[in-house]
This record gives sequence, C-alpha cells and structure tokens, in this order.
Amino acid sequence: MKLHELKPNPGSVKTRKRVGRGPGSGKGKTSGRGENGQNSRSGGGVRPGFEGGQNPLFRRIPKRGFSNARFKKTFSVVNLSDLNQFKDGTKVTPEVLFETKLVRKNRDGIKILAHGKLERKLDVTANYFSAAAKKAIEENGGKAEVI
Repeated sequence: MKLHELKPNPGSVKTRKRVGRGPGSGKGKTSGRGENGQNSRSGGGVRPGFEGGQNPLFRRIPKRGFSNARFKKTFSVVNLSDLNQFKDGTKVTPEVLFETKLVRKNRDGIKILAHGKLERKLDVTANYFSAAAKKAIEENGGKAEVI
C-alpha cells in the first residue's frame, strides 16, 4: 500500500450540505430554514431549556439533595509579598491590614498565603496561615500567631 492509494472507508465520509446554491440542490432560497420565524433568522433560536414561556422542566421538577456551597468559608487573602511594605519588627494585626487596605472585606477571617518572598522580620496575627507561610515568617525571625 502506498500513500496515494489510501482512501477512507466507504460511508465514513459524507459530502457537506451546501445550502443556498440555486436550482437543483433543493436547498436554495431559504436554505431549508422555512419562510419566517425566529429560527429562520441569523442568530435565531431559543436558549437550551426554553419551552416557549411554559414553565421549563428544570423548574417544574422538585429539587433534591444537599449542597454545602451555602456554608463554604471564604477568606480574605494576604500574600507574603504584600507584607514587605511593613518595617522590620512591626506587629501586623487584622486592624493594621484594614488600615493599609491590604484587606478590604472581613469575610470568614484573614488567611496568610506563601505567595512571594518575605524579606522582613514581622509578628503576624491572623485567623489562618498556610503551612508554607507560617514557616517562611518564622524563618525570617518573626512570629505567626493564630487568633
């Protein structure tokens, strides 16, 4: 067998439907879309699940099961690289983080993450620390204190 002898299996390749191509094709003028209406227009059609204004199936059937999403904890995140703006020996507390606008919303607490490099000796007080962040703070001679 040679490369120029290769052919697809019979029936595996269908010819493309060429719509709007004059007499003989049977798909001229409106290209098989019918005369008028939403589906005849470009960009026409309805979103998935839409039932013409009737209450859709998804909304009619009872919802079952439990989702924990309502009870998920979200933290205000501060990275180690953000803490470099403080001087050596500073006590970094949640109040200080609010004043410097590193944290704008008080969610379920403040979490210190180890993104970036810490170059200062700081005493950091927060609700949560990642293990790597705690280690980095202590390696620089600072303290990581959990509230």
